[in-house]
Amino acid sequence: MVSAMKVSDLPEGSISAVDLKGTHILLANLGGEVSAVSGTCTHEETDLGLGFVLENRVICPLHLSQFDLKTGQVMNPPATVPLQRFNVKIQGETIFVEV
Repeated sequence: MVSAMKVSDLPEGSISAVDLKGTHILLANLGGEVSAVSGTCTHEETDLGLGFVLENRVICPLHLSQFDLKTGQVMNPPATVPLQRFNVKIQGETIFVEV
């Protein structure tokens, strides 16, 4: 597990992209539950940290593919490959991600 950021730096309903051990990861705080998925769109390798959140999905800023932030599943094309999901642990005020 690698320290990613403080819980207070990820307000509810927000996303934040971080690079951990050479992996680009997107953290999301949905209803107080923090999840982590790959931070790069599987369609055109765009940074999903530049995207926006709609309900429990992140929308890619390039071609508007949508991914479920909890599971990584593709919600609509043009992307067809889901995002990798990472295990998250919160200890005290710190978010840790298994990379």
